[in-house]
Amino acid sequence: MALESINPATGELIEAFEEWSQEKTRGVIEEVDEAWLSWRRTSFARRAELMHEAAAVLRRNKEEYARIMALEMGKPIGDGRGEVEKCAWVCDFYADNAESFLADEPAESDGSKAYVAFRPIGTVLAVMPWNFPFWQVFRFAAPALMAGNTGVLKHSSNVPRCALAIEDVFRQAGFPVHVFRTLMIGSGQVEAVIENESIKAVTLTGSDIAGRKVAAKAGQMLKKTVMELGGSDPFIVLEDAVIEEAATVGAKARCINSGQSCIAAKRFIVVDGVYDRFIARFKEAMAALKVGDPLEEGVQVGPQAREDLMYELHSQVEASVEKGASVLLGGAPLDRKGYFYPPTILADLKPGMAAYHEELFGPVASVIRVRDEKEAVEVANASPFGLGGSVWTADSARGEAVAGQVEAGAVFVNGLVKSDPRLPFGGVKISGYGRELSHYGIKEFVNIQTIWVK
Repeated sequence: MALESINPATGELIEAFEEWSQEKTRGVIEEVDEAWLSWRRTSFARRAELMHEAAAVLRRNKEEYARIMALEMGKPIGDGRGEVEKCAWVCDFYADNAESFLADEPAESDGSKAYVAFRPIGTVLAVMPWNFPFWQVFRFAAPALMAGNTGVLKHSSNVPRCALAIEDVFRQAGFPVHVFRTLMIGSGQVEAVIENESIKAVTLTGSDIAGRKVAAKAGQMLKKTVMELGGSDPFIVLEDAVIEEAATVGAKARCINSGQSCIAAKRFIVVDGVYDRFIARFKEAMAALKVGDPLEEGVQVGPQAREDLMYELHSQVEASVEKGASVLLGGAPLDRKGYFYPPTILADLKPGMAAYHEELFGPVASVIRVRDEKEAVEVANASPFGLGGSVWTADSARGEAVAGQVEAGAVFVNGLVKSDPRLPFGGVKISGYGRELSHYGIKEFVNIQTIWVK
């Protein structure tokens, strides 16, 4: 099997890589496990020095990495630059804070002394997606390596050049060679990697389908997991919302990363009193987004990352229309080279439609009319997903109260949902479990060890 890098803006093959044999994969994992024996004893100061240098490498090579993302998965070049900067931020954040986050915590007991210590556990396998090919990896790698763990990356098979570039960041920064390695393998080898005794834990970002498979295998092997899965995030617009702001931010929130984001706004739940006003302005904002070659400056919506994903998205749109949904904008792949799907708005949605229940991973907005705040919360929670959400109202106290009723890992009031190294990130229900980022994230893959002394 070859790992193929295909330009989604043209459909042309950029480069193909031969998949590693199982023997080579096992050998690299052994080298990483051996590297852990010394890395775990490396001081926080030295780890931080190297992690700060990783941030510097990212910033120095920002244009190169943004271009790789644009060519390999269609990310608009401006978004790619922002992603690289965010990766540098998370490296600096954990370089600055890991030691204090993992400091011993005194505890009361019947001994003369007791405390809780946080020790590294070993090599962590990261199974990562293509949509934020640098950010998803660094938000795992920065805390994991700063905690004294080592890491192996199984990246999505359509972004092999990103995967190799990420490994090279750590090499250029001066990390010991085998502290972080990219495994050039397909999904067929993941189970065997999880079974490997040197792998102590697994983190996955991806679909709930992939999450179930990986979590099941890790559970069988009694290995800790963190799952950050899909989302069908509600975007609640109450009757006192500032419509211009909500509609403008809503268009960006739906189409960020060409709509291919787990925390993109997907279900726009709008109360009846402002529904028509919101729709009118939202349609204008969506239609104004610039679609085109991701390497072109100013493009806001690039191609979908793969041809099959574009057609899967369109099948969800068609299935919803067949059951009575209305297309207010877009609604079909663009007639041009590449895998382009335009900003699309579906309305008149009802339970039973794909666009009402499922995650639509592309620039398609599902707009649902509700009577009032109470029904808005009910509809928001009538979903198997629970990753993010937002509430729009002129009354921030009201927004905060409504946010507390939404079943999601993060709810933003009058703002676009985003990840931030300072805030915990993760979901509930089939959006997964565990947390990344903040001090919670770095403690997911450590041995929380009790030390008791008499």
